[in-house]
Amino acid sequence: MSTSRTRAPSSAGGTDLLFFLLLGGLGAAVAFASTGWLTGNLANFTTGDGIWTAFDMAEVLLRPEAVWPALSPTVLLVTARVIPGAVVLCLLVTAGVALVRRRSQRGSGLASTGDIRPLLKKAVSEKARSLRPGLANLKPKEITPADRGILLGSLSPGRAEVRASWEDVIVAIMAPRSGKTSALAIPAILSAPGPVLLTSNKAANDAFTATVGARAKVGTVWTLDPQQIAHHPRQMWWDILADARDLAGARRLAGHFVTASVSDSSGSDFWSTAASNTLGAVFLAASSHRRPITDVLEWLASPADRTPVDLLTDAGHHAVAAQLQGTVAGAVETRDGIYETARQYASCLLDPEIAAWVTPTPDLSEFRPADFARSRDTMYLLSKDGGGSASAIIAAAADAVMRAAVAEAERSGGRLDPPALCVLDEAANVCKIGDLPDLYSHLGSRGVIPITILQSYRQGQKVWGEAGMDALWSAATIKVVGSGIDDADFADKLSRIIGDHDVQTTSVSTSNGTRSTSVSMRTERILPPDAIRALPKGKALLLATGMRVAMLDLKPWYKEASAKTIGPASQQATEAITARALAKSDASGVAE
Repeated sequence: MSTSRTRAPSSAGGTDLLFFLLLGGLGAAVAFASTGWLTGNLANFTTGDGIWTAFDMAEVLLRPEAVWPALSPTVLLVTARVIPGAVVLCLLVTAGVALVRRRSQRGSGLASTGDIRPLLKKAVSEKARSLRPGLANLKPKEITPADRGILLGSLSPGRAEVRASWEDVIVAIMAPRSGKTSALAIPAILSAPGPVLLTSNKAANDAFTATVGARAKVGTVWTLDPQQIAHHPRQMWWDILADARDLAGARRLAGHFVTASVSDSSGSDFWSTAASNTLGAVFLAASSHRRPITDVLEWLASPADRTPVDLLTDAGHHAVAAQLQGTVAGAVETRDGIYETARQYASCLLDPEIAAWVTPTPDLSEFRPADFARSRDTMYLLSKDGGGSASAIIAAAADAVMRAAVAEAERSGGRLDPPALCVLDEAANVCKIGDLPDLYSHLGSRGVIPITILQSYRQGQKVWGEAGMDALWSAATIKVVGSGIDDADFADKLSRIIGDHDVQTTSVSTSNGTRSTSVSMRTERILPPDAIRALPKGKALLLATGMRVAMLDLKPWYKEASAKTIGPASQQATEAITARALAKSDASGVAE
């Protein structure tokens, strides 16, 4: 897309250049004379005749020996010429670099520092004071970087640090090996001032090993590892039925198992809906009488068993009991089909090693989401993706934590302080929360900050559907897009969002011996789709609500000073995982 127009030559540009050159020369002269006067007086006061002379710009510039006759020629040269010259040179270089960066930012059509000022140090510090009562009595300069907000990177070109505030909700779309974990998840976890939740399908040499040691120093570390991603010993249990005391909570829990089991967002046929209702009913029956989740498996295995119907009736859930009774007493083929579908949804619980993590165990610590929201603890939720995974448990636990944090915020005046950070890495694989797009509309205002990390836009569409992913994308106040975008439609969509800019071209033509020069303006995409696809590693596009799109330089943890401590700690944690894996392998060999 391009248009062109030709404009007549103008002398305005030359006049402006001359004016700025004169203004710059005058400023340089004033800076030179002022510095020379100050350094000369200091030298004269300490080593000369002790007299402090009045400022006379002309004399300092032209005849410094007359201003300070007591100084030796060498001292006079250094104080009145060398030092002022060095100062002016530094000022000119600094101004030139800043001008080049500013013109580069403007010429690229992407955001400059002025366009994203709300995300820079001063503004984000002020916002942190307004959002967090615990920081209200501090001056902006007294607020630590970690308390200001979540580090996103630095503005490119330049070094201005860019941070999301404590009310922003974030979506990151970044291909594997593009810095989504090293430059976004890990730095955010390490600097989080409050409780942290992380979901992941990896442990060794990843966010888990890089952060577990540091987080253990600020609070309790909880690890829910039902499929032994990190070969972590079971030292806790979580009551998965705790939030299923009413019908809404039970259906929500059932929804996590359904969403985790279907391959796409189209899980709304008869069998899926009926199985989801049945699963919700048996969850409610078990929860109402504090029965373990393993009882649910027994009821699903025997469709004719009236125990859950009787438990629902005893608990006063008569309508749910009647509905479940209708399913049980219905046509055998239909009933068995519904129960078989429900069994498939809950199949991960058939593994006793997985079910043990969500079954009451008196001699182990119980993880309570409400207590977690008031702490500085860390919860690691680990699961494999693919068939037979425990991702339903991971999604249910993540959902329980976020909902508990929102409830705690409401009890604390409307917002958590310090805020809770929820990093949903590999969200489309191991943490499929069906209504996550809806949650995004209010989590940030409660001080619950989600970072949903996806490998592609289509990956999100597969989980939440086209409308759901569009809603999640729209609700996110901060969007980060890294390298590796191979989706042509998404790249074109981004290109159109980034917009167009005018590019000046100069052409020279000769006609009948007469040479003429014309300047034309051509409108073109700031970043065409192919440029977005070719975005190099270490770069990312930042789309913040109400601001121009900016280019960021990512800041991975291993390039920061803290890598000297994080690196060895991560290696140690990785070695511990390896040792646990070898120990289990040896134990299995002995058993055989």
